[in-house]
Amino acid sequence: MRILGIDPGLNITGYGCIDAADADVRLVEAGVFRLGGRASRTKKAAEVRTVASVSSRLVELERDLRDLIDRVKPEVVAVESLFAHYKHPATAIVMGHARGVMLLTIRRAGLELAEFRPALIKKSMTGNGQARKEQMQRAVQSYFDLADLPEPPDIADALAIAVCAARRMGLA
Repeated sequence: MRILGIDPGLNITGYGCIDAADADVRLVEAGVFRLGGRASRTKKAAEVRTVASVSSRLVELERDLRDLIDRVKPEVVAVESLFAHYKHPATAIVMGHARGVMLLTIRRAGLELAEFRPALIKKSMTGNGQARKEQMQRAVQSYFDLADLPEPPDIADALAIAVCAARRMGLA
């Protein structure tokens, strides 16, 4: 079964596609969408950073995800569920926008959707529900026998999400 894992973000969204069957998991493709590139310019000796609006990044995210789905043709798409840190509630709201676009795109494509909490994904990949980014990268590197750490860490997270889905479905 072909499973696409997505690590949602509005600046960087990681993705990892695997084929899983009979405890055999093979990496198909992995990468990131870099949304709304940042540009800097100088105005009267003060640097002003321009960042693409949330709405334009959402349009870009929808297009990139739709193109990816068309290219890799997954049967299931697994997405990390939303979590919020009490110190940063606005981040959860913005991430909710991104996840909404992703869920809509996935459903419009007629695909099965699986959602997993971050702690479950980390525990599935490392045995520790509180694993740090580097632990996740090393676990994914070892699991897929990669020569280098997956960079940026969003790739490792997306692959871990796909592996978690495969394991929950009894395929890995």
